[in-house]
Amino acid sequence: MPSPELIELERADFVTVDALGAPGQRTFYLQAAQDDLVITLIIEKAQAAAIAIALRNALEQLGTPVEEEDVSGLELIQPVEPLFRVGQLRLGYDQTRDLLLIVAEELVSEQDAAGTRVHIWATRHQMALLSHKAMAVVAAGRPVCPLCHEPMDPHEPHVCVKGNGRRRL
Repeated sequence: MPSPELIELERADFVTVDALGAPGQRTFYLQAAQDDLVITLIIEKAQAAAIAIALRNALEQLGTPVEEEDVSGLELIQPVEPLFRVGQLRLGYDQTRDLLLIVAEELVSEQDAAGTRVHIWATRHQMALLSHKAMAVVAAGRPVCPLCHEPMDPHEPHVCVKGNGRRRL
């Protein structure tokens, strides 16, 4: 069985989450760079939300206040060329280096048990910005129905399942 490839960004210069495409058809990306190496990974919207929440919780546990900051400079580095689709994300912390770690593992089939793994090490401040950016990107999608909590298409009337198909919002 082959061993997984490891790509390690020991101290990322840049890390972001963003999405490309129209709401309802967006593709989400986790991107990090160190020196000339740019790693772009495809993630799910739920993974972007989970990154934001997990980082916020970790930073609060570390005693770092997570204050609102301008994240307008955290756009994806072009061209966007994804390395792989992420299957699993984990978060870690190295107390000695005072760096947070995102571990992204490639989504692989059961036959291909070994995939690529990316380690992204970044500062508390970088991860706080990443948390804010991820939340903003997730929130920028389609509006959610207040009754059934399903996404609503802005171009078509929403037939709410809670209204038994009779309510159109």
